Amino acid sequence: MKSLGVVNFASAPHSVEIREVEKPVAGDDDVIVEVAAASICGSDLHQWEGSHSWPVNYPVVLGHEFGGKIIELGKNVTNWKIGDRVVSETAAVVDMSSPMSRIGLYNLDPNRKGFGYGVNGAMTKFAKVPQRLLHRIPDSVSFEHAAMTEPCAVAYSAVIDPGHIRPADRILVLGPGPIGVLCSIMAKLAGAEVAIVGLERDRARLDIAASYGIEVIIGDASKWANEVDGLGANGVVDAAGVSATLQLALQLVRPNGWISKVGWGPQPLNFSMDPLVQKNVTLQGSFSHNWPMWERVLRMLGTGTLDLSRILGGVYPLREWETGFKRMHSGEILKAVIMPE
Repeated sequence: MKSLGVVNFASAPHSVEIREVEKPVAGDDDVIVEVAAASICGSDLHQWEGSHSWPVNYPVVLGHEFGGKIIELGKNVTNWKIGDRVVSETAAVVDMSSPMSRIGLYNLDPNRKGFGYGVNGAMTKFAKVPQRLLHRIPDSVSFEHAAMTEPCAVAYSAVIDPGHIRPADRILVLGPGPIGVLCSIMAKLAGAEVAIVGLERDRARLDIAASYGIEVIIGDASKWANEVDGLGANGVVDAAGVSATLQLALQLVRPNGWISKVGWGPQPLNFSMDPLVQKNVTLQGSFSHNWPMWERVLRMLGTGTLDLSRILGGVYPLREWETGFKRMHSGEILKAVIMPE
């Protein structure tokens, strides 16, 4: 049985097209999910552009942010039944006996392969998912919003999980892409005073952040960072897709503050890291997420604590995938969702 899928078939720019894809076969510990919605990620855009910095197993079906219904169960699958509404984590292949996996940090297993680059993803009708990755979608949450659980978990991992934020802290977020805006919302939910920094061309995305009570800064954020006592922000979340913003983060953070870097940036740094030492700053990279973070985010969605209605900018049938990609890439919208046919 075949269905249509959005396939990235080579590393050259725009090597993405609709192709027929074989329905996957469930292993003993897998389920088959009939995909109801697949959200577009910035990494999908990078692979579409050919600007990514990670290895890809071509050809591969794109999409790692998705939800749907279980339609088949492998023989070892327990606690799940046909018809369950589920979302899936992204770590499709990991070594569960590795040192990282054994302490619950399977997202950091060096052998990890994710949906949409390492194995086929979910921008198609059917996805094979290991049962260890499944989470139940609360009844009150639509498939379109559930498909955005993953970027919310990325933001939770970068902002909440390190445990640095205290009420009334002042937190700066650099970069108003989907992850940056979600990071600013997470910081706001944690009780911080939050500002997000972007450029005039980011106005549409910044306006969405402002609707969540986030202060918007175009250009120089020094005044906001220093207006309390002149020492800088308690924390800076670097969610921009370039390396140079780390230098800016070091300028804006206060002594004994922290920086969480979640935005990819393959460019060389070419600047001194001495301010990190001089200011006694905690610098932490943030990659992916794990089971408890997903459960927290899904509870936030289910209770309405986290409202994604303003984050979702458009829903498109699979054949119109390129429209969603282009609208996100232009900054016209924050997130787009593909509905497989």
